[in-house]
Amino acid sequence: MKKIQALRGMNDLLPAQTPIYQYLEHTVTGVFKQYGYQEIRFPLLEQTALFKRSIGEVTDIVEKEMYTFSDRNDESITLRPEGTASCVRACEQHQLLFNRGNLIQKLWYHGPMFRYEKPQKGRLRQFHQFGVEIFGIGSADIEAEVLMLTARLWALLGIEKHVELQINCLGSSEAREAYKAELVVFLEANKEQLDADSQRRLGSNPLRILDSKDKNTQALLNDAPKLSDYLSDESTAHFAQLQALLDAANIRYVVNPRLVRGLDYYNDTVFEWVTDALGSQGTICAGGRYDSLVNQLGGQPTSAFGFGMGQERLALLVDELNLVPNDWLESLDVYILALGNVATQALLLAEQLRTIHPTLKVQTHCGGGSFKNQMKKADRSGASIALLLGENEAQNNEVTVKYLRDEKPQTTIKQTDLERIF
Repeated sequence: MKKIQALRGMNDLLPAQTPIYQYLEHTVTGVFKQYGYQEIRFPLLEQTALFKRSIGEVTDIVEKEMYTFSDRNDESITLRPEGTASCVRACEQHQLLFNRGNLIQKLWYHGPMFRYEKPQKGRLRQFHQFGVEIFGIGSADIEAEVLMLTARLWALLGIEKHVELQINCLGSSEAREAYKAELVVFLEANKEQLDADSQRRLGSNPLRILDSKDKNTQALLNDAPKLSDYLSDESTAHFAQLQALLDAANIRYVVNPRLVRGLDYYNDTVFEWVTDALGSQGTICAGGRYDSLVNQLGGQPTSAFGFGMGQERLALLVDELNLVPNDWLESLDVYILALGNVATQALLLAEQLRTIHPTLKVQTHCGGGSFKNQMKKADRSGASIALLLGENEAQNNEVTVKYLRDEKPQTTIKQTDLERIF
């Protein structure tokens, strides 16, 4: 009989990998809370219309990547491909915006997202994302705060020297429409020089051509109209203020005029944190301002800014750079060997240790076996100390302490004295 395997691009996380993810979740969410953001959770499944109206029907995500199907009531539903639209929907549905005059919300979330893409390093069909969304603040200072938050996180993780902040200003929707018309005229006149993917996008989403990875297309774009020439004075001043705030905070950045992001709802500021340590999948965190989205989904006009951060890529980065602290990787502190008819006493001894030291990671050997076999398992467990409990030790209320990682002599002590060795 053929064995059933996981779906392509939907990977299992094995015990050797989960500590890295736990470390990231602990560190990232700790920073979110430090900045006063509150957690929100929303469903994996949403109405398909939510993403078509928010992300845009001519984007790659909606056209090619969403997991969409009809339920038993013949309603079209979709596994969420990103978190912003769901967050806006939840805030509107539960009246978190404009509730008793309180417009401002500073929220974070974490969980799986789904996109039907070609699986490769750092890009899966089920991936996990941290997200931050802020509603009700239209000024550049909240954008600077978010970028300071991410910079602080990179420093805590030890990756600050391996990432680069790229920023750009997209302006208003009116400015982009005027620019798009001139860009299309230029690109149509040089269509034969575009790569195949860019030729396809020319009729549906021409701004995404600016983000093409094709060298010939990028060379052609050097002579194309510049988006910055179409920005309003207000957008230009807003972007200048953000840069001044980043300069004051000593956060290094690069203005990338071809950074457009892949979602239709962005306006004015967009950003990406990128790295060259992961090959072609270099973006680890990205986002921007989306002041029209709440209104677009049926709510009142609301300023908004946020980002998504890929957990898989972060995990790859900290793992490849050996930046995960050892205390997250070591699975156990203590392994208790039960030698002879002492199973009950061994279990009670483990409970005693967990009560005395709530953070201590303790495992009791169950199922019997020889001393040699149990010692092999104790060593493989990664524990720093093995406690040997035989029938003589149990009768005398003692235990033998064996240090597995340090050059210290084995010793036998009273069980009541165990607290002093930890």
